[in-house]
Amino acid sequence: MKNTKLQAFIPLFYLVWSDDLLTQKEFSTLQEFIRSLTLLSPEEQQYLLSKVDISNPPSRNELAEWKLDIEKSIKDKSSIKSVFDIAVALSDTHLDISTLEADFTKLENDLGVLGEEVIQNFKAKAESFTASSQANSTFDIQKITELLDGKESAIIKKVKSVISQPEFAYETSTDITVYRETVYKWCKILADENLGNMAYPKQHGGGENIADYFAIMETLSYHDLSLVIKFGVQFGLWGMSVQSLGTEKHYAKYLKDIGSLKLPGCFAMTETHHGSNVKGLETTATYHHGNQTFTIHTPNKNAQKEYIGNAAVHGQMASVFAKLIIDGHDYGVNAFVVPLRDTNGNTLAGITIGDCGHKMGLNGVDNGTISFDKVEIPKENMLDRFASVNDKGEFESPIPSDNRRFFTMLGTLVGGRIGIPRSALAAAKSGLTIAIRYSNQRRQFGPEGGSEVPILNYRMHQRRLLPHLAKTYAVHFALQYLTNRFLNRTESEMQEIEALAAGMKSYSTWSTRDILQECREAIGGKGYLSENRIDALKNDTEIYTTFEGDNTVLMQLVAKNRLSEFRKSFGEMGSLGIINYVYENAKTAIAEKNPIATRRTDDEHLLDDQFHLQAFVHREKTILASAARRIKKLIDEGLEAYDAFNVVQHQMIDVAQAYLERIVLEQFQEAIKAVEDENSKAILTKLNQLYALAQIEKNKGWYLEDGYMEAVKTKAIRKMVNQLCWDIRPDAVSLVNAFDIPESCLAAPIAVN
Repeated sequence: MKNTKLQAFIPLFYLVWSDDLLTQKEFSTLQEFIRSLTLLSPEEQQYLLSKVDISNPPSRNELAEWKLDIEKSIKDKSSIKSVFDIAVALSDTHLDISTLEADFTKLENDLGVLGEEVIQNFKAKAESFTASSQANSTFDIQKITELLDGKESAIIKKVKSVISQPEFAYETSTDITVYRETVYKWCKILADENLGNMAYPKQHGGGENIADYFAIMETLSYHDLSLVIKFGVQFGLWGMSVQSLGTEKHYAKYLKDIGSLKLPGCFAMTETHHGSNVKGLETTATYHHGNQTFTIHTPNKNAQKEYIGNAAVHGQMASVFAKLIIDGHDYGVNAFVVPLRDTNGNTLAGITIGDCGHKMGLNGVDNGTISFDKVEIPKENMLDRFASVNDKGEFESPIPSDNRRFFTMLGTLVGGRIGIPRSALAAAKSGLTIAIRYSNQRRQFGPEGGSEVPILNYRMHQRRLLPHLAKTYAVHFALQYLTNRFLNRTESEMQEIEALAAGMKSYSTWSTRDILQECREAIGGKGYLSENRIDALKNDTEIYTTFEGDNTVLMQLVAKNRLSEFRKSFGEMGSLGIINYVYENAKTAIAEKNPIATRRTDDEHLLDDQFHLQAFVHREKTILASAARRIKKLIDEGLEAYDAFNVVQHQMIDVAQAYLERIVLEQFQEAIKAVEDENSKAILTKLNQLYALAQIEKNKGWYLEDGYMEAVKTKAIRKMVNQLCWDIRPDAVSLVNAFDIPESCLAAPIAVN
């Protein structure tokens, strides 16, 4: 083919045969393109068609010859940006192909090919784009930091200042007794700085600022996570249970001492055989009207309180969740303040405390077991905001429904499901900062005759870390949204907010688990060394997927909430409402599944935020309607509702996942709209595009099954994810530096900036 006017089509042949991912359909697309070339004679068309016959591939020598021809023709041509540009460079003077630019561009789109990516295969070694890529910030790091910190900037700076002090040097002893005492000492320093009492009312020594309390929890999570959990148990679970479930008499008696750590305490809910199922707790609180006392009792071994933070060593009191029994009648789970130890640390009569011992992580937290043997407490120790015993010894509650009262009580404790995902987010930021900084410095391999290249320049390494970086930014803004919803909640919104908190707790902690594993592997052997802290981050956050509610159980809660919202909007599932909804949804789906939309692969479309959001919303609505229809069908066929939900549990997880992905994307997009600085907006927009397309790529099987996209489009999305990773790579180090994690907290030798 040399020295003929058909030389211009070599790039197409090389493109087809060097990419073994092209399908029969895509070969057909290329053949249609050749047949449409009216400037060629039938004989010339036939010759070209013979070169794209899937049953007759070229020899390796022919492939190598084509590549050599291309490399020679485009050497030093920096203006080449597409396959068409290569064709022009190769074309014979007898063939004017200038009129074919639009046809070549359409072909690239139809094949899901990024011309820029193809060209890089032919650059001369001295011009290796892989070797020459380097960190080069396109934005003001401080402006991103200010955006991330938001209104809590002042308290975040204060906490960072405190945990950067020499007293907060990491504990290196492997003796858990030493470790626990160090963590307790740290908590005392934080209490003395008035950080522990931040959420409590001002008249009881607090700061009356829940937003700052959440920011404190998240910022502390850049340091030792045992400290975060100990802090959260003392000032959050123990203190906030008194504040949320008690009344003024309890505030006056306990809150000031809890906030100063004069009164260390526990949150005793979980039992050996009743973790997530709070309604099934077996510990009892039996009321005796004669002497106005309650008897707290553990009826059997499996009813002991287990995994209780602060119990094994430091706790002097506990908010204990137990079934209230009056005159033999069970009034459901209520909360009671029960003393455990005296001020000298001696265990009180009737109290048996065990030590959970060494754990997978969080060994600075003294988790223990607690059993009660007919322990008597006064009547005023019942936390009586939602239920009480009156002067006649009768049960009273401002909420008549047992079910509603129970969920109202638990709803007041939803703050824990905001603190934990925000803590997990900080751990993910720490892991990514260590991994990305190291990857920017660690060199390995390189072009022939050239020096070794930073491993962050390799596409696969970018693929491993940068979608996780984009997701971490996305989760940050979603958790800001959740926090604001919680702070400004109304009674009518509470169920939705509780479900959102349960979902985001799962989404964030699962994300952190996966991110830290990828960071460990991406760092290689250095990630296995304890000095680089990935092991502590991994081990300490592992339990985040379980406490404050097992993630899988919480996702069921989210899905049930989405189904109940569905029912509210469209009436009972048997009514015309669901039929109309499905019909309307189907009409929308047909419009969105037109052949042009399902195959469209141009950059403008693939990077469009409305396309992203529509794809997420479509998936969410379709999965929700499908689950609702399936449950209704099972119930109509005679199954109990309980059994029907069990049959579709895997689908319920999909319902929750699709809802959360849409929320996260939506809130990232909303946050970007409010950004005024153009450079900040530009890099955040790239991260948003990467998050959206990486999620679509992850769910591509669903989109293909549903007919919402065709293979040519999902392939183009895969290539666009690669391109976005490449485009973000120069800013990656600056993006993790924008988290502004104190160097003393990172403390990983490989993460020196």
